[in-house]
Amino acid sequence: MNPTLISLVLLVLGIGLGALISAAGYQMELRRIERFMRERDPESNARLAVGAMPGVTPLVEAVNAELDRSAEAQVHAVRHQQEFQRDLSALSHDIRTPLTGAKGYLQLAGDEGDAAVRAGHLDAAARRIDATTELLDQLFAYTKSTDPDLSFEMVPLALRPFVEEVLLSQYPAFEERGWEPAVTFEDDGVFVEADRDALARILSNLVVNALRHGTAAPSIEEHRADGRVALCVSNDVADADDIDVDRLFDRFYQADTARGSRGSGLGLSVAANLARAMGAKLTAELHDGRLTITLSMPA
Repeated sequence: MNPTLISLVLLVLGIGLGALISAAGYQMELRRIERFMRERDPESNARLAVGAMPGVTPLVEAVNAELDRSAEAQVHAVRHQQEFQRDLSALSHDIRTPLTGAKGYLQLAGDEGDAAVRAGHLDAAARRIDATTELLDQLFAYTKSTDPDLSFEMVPLALRPFVEEVLLSQYPAFEERGWEPAVTFEDDGVFVEADRDALARILSNLVVNALRHGTAAPSIEEHRADGRVALCVSNDVADADDIDVDRLFDRFYQADTARGSRGSGLGLSVAANLARAMGAKLTAELHDGRLTITLSMPA
């Protein structure tokens, strides 16, 4: 036989044998990876080791990266659940406190013979029941605002009448404080695209927040920014250093100075959720003791 032909045959056989060995090695590596993924404890921190076949290294690294992302997501979920439980416990305390007070005043009223004193006890009980009702209303509003199936009826709405209506609804609170809010619009006839009920809830929560935690009458200003309508609600606040603007829209967040005041810590979170769902945005900034919350909406 021709020596050249023999060499060629041997070369082909060698290449084929090498390919078979390589294929067998890759198959073993893939089986090792498959067995690792199937038998791995979900709670384990174990990661794949790089095997003998260098071509499988990118696959091993991709699997380990995905395991790391899964572990991070699990840790985040656990922390989120723990935070929710702590927040829910705090809210439960906030609800029980006025209810316990109301019960106490009702007992005092039942034992009181003087009509005027009894009326005072009943009035105090009613105020505490109203506080509980407000907390429950905010909790319901928050649950609704986080519903992924929440739908809106987006229509053009005149913004200034909405602001004036919300301010009018809070007139007794402004009168009690002796405050007169300042309202300034660059365009009194500006329209925004929004859902009527959602926009009313957002504006109401912003005004109530200013009333509850401000130290002076708020100012409300409208202007255009980057083709959008910006509505800024500003007011001076006490102990501004205790306010974390990065957490202002978090669920149940209350600044330390607000712990003793009425409120659930849900109002601004509800407003932010509704704004986001409508394609709008709420932002906050604190400067020289003055808190400004800006609602940015499509014109």
